[in-house]
Amino acid sequence: MPELVKITLADGVADVRLARPEKINALDGAMFHAIAQAIADLRAMPGLRCAVLSGEGRGFCVGVDLDSLDSTPELRNLQPRTHGEANLFQQAAWGWRQLPVPVIAAIHGFAFGAGFQLMLGADLRIAAPDAQFSMMEVRWGLVPDVAGIALLRGLVRDDVARDITFTARKFSGEEAARMGLVTRLAADPYAEAMTLAKSIAASSPPAIRAAKRLLNLDAPASALLLAESVEQEALLASPEHAETIAAAREKRTPVFPDRQN
Repeated sequence: MPELVKITLADGVADVRLARPEKINALDGAMFHAIAQAIADLRAMPGLRCAVLSGEGRGFCVGVDLDSLDSTPELRNLQPRTHGEANLFQQAAWGWRQLPVPVIAAIHGFAFGAGFQLMLGADLRIAAPDAQFSMMEVRWGLVPDVAGIALLRGLVRDDVARDITFTARKFSGEEAARMGLVTRLAADPYAEAMTLAKSIAASSPPAIRAAKRLLNLDAPASALLLAESVEQEALLASPEHAETIAAAREKRTPVFPDRQN
């Protein structure tokens, strides 16, 4: 079997690549399973501090491989929650947001349909100005169901979300950046994402993980304020915080041990 999702880890940064370039990384049943497994593998990976998600070949991901729909049995029963809050297909996008470390998507070429929703799961998105985007499910008589609605609502205004969902229109990376769908533009999104990931990986791992937990928390202000205090108490007592103070005093780069929490 070909390796459909490739992962390499160096200096705390996981380089995660969709690897079906001959189909512009179109998602069939095997690809959905491979992505879900990659997310599970990353969650258990010692030393992980940040992940960069990209696609090999001419584009990030052109969406679902329509030829595979009849041969994907999981599509016949979507309601069972097989991956926590999500089903298999939703996990391909939702799972990136639930990883304990930041995920950066690097988008070139195309991010259509399920591929568009997949990149929404990343914490940050870096795109080429000429990359093409579309939430195109209604074109096929469907709705976005790869966690797209749940992820999209927190990124753009409600009317913008409705516009790109109802029309299924294509738009460029430049327009995506103006909407707020893309964090920043870069001529080489992958190189920019790796540079950013290395910068994040150099910071205190417990602080970065705590920050992601807080940013993921969907709760009233009172609960968020308390959660901030709980996280900060633990961080103030952590060896990583002590190391940042010592490194600053000694005018050196801090060195952090790898641990899972």
